[in-house]
Amino acid sequence: MLPHAYELPAAVLLVLVGALTCFAGYKLFRIVLTIWGFILGAMLGSSIVGISNAAGMMLAGLVGGLLGALVLVFAYFVGVALVGAGLGVLVAHLTWSQLNPADPPAAVIVIASIVGAVGAMVLQRYVTIVGTAFAGAWMTTVGALAAVENVASKGALRAASGVWILYPLSPAPEQRWVLMALVAVGLIGTAVQLSVTGRKR
Repeated sequence: MLPHAYELPAAVLLVLVGALTCFAGYKLFRIVLTIWGFILGAMLGSSIVGISNAAGMMLAGLVGGLLGALVLVFAYFVGVALVGAGLGVLVAHLTWSQLNPADPPAAVIVIASIVGAVGAMVLQRYVTIVGTAFAGAWMTTVGALAAVENVASKGALRAASGVWILYPLSPAPEQRWVLMALVAVGLIGTAVQLSVTGRKR
């Protein structure tokens, strides 16, 4: 959540960082981890301050972002395992949502994340490419939708995508096209990284 004046620049930044992650995440993995750490830390930090306190929100976001970036920089060596765990959870959610409308049980998520982390260590290059491509596709989608609606309606960033886009596996019925677009961008990013930016020399 951001003060209104910063919403459109933040949306554009999300699109740019998402595109970088999607199409060059493997080659620039350390940089991508640092940026994602900053963004996630800023989101958490700014959420602890009330929306009426814009200066406090920005300060908390900055401090949270710096801490988040430091955490992921130092976690570089476990970064691949984290990407694999995230992919494991993504696959578990996708599979479970096809069989059951409810969220998967915690045990399924834990097992999927462990399997994903182990698999990532074995297939490090491919897991990193696929993970960064789809993470970047998600971030690009969030940013693009936020920017478009912010410009169109001068609404808030938080209203631009709706809460559901942060959980893109459960879109509203009339917004399922966004999930298809996200998957398409992720697949294109994977192909670009495998053939160009992430190719072994």
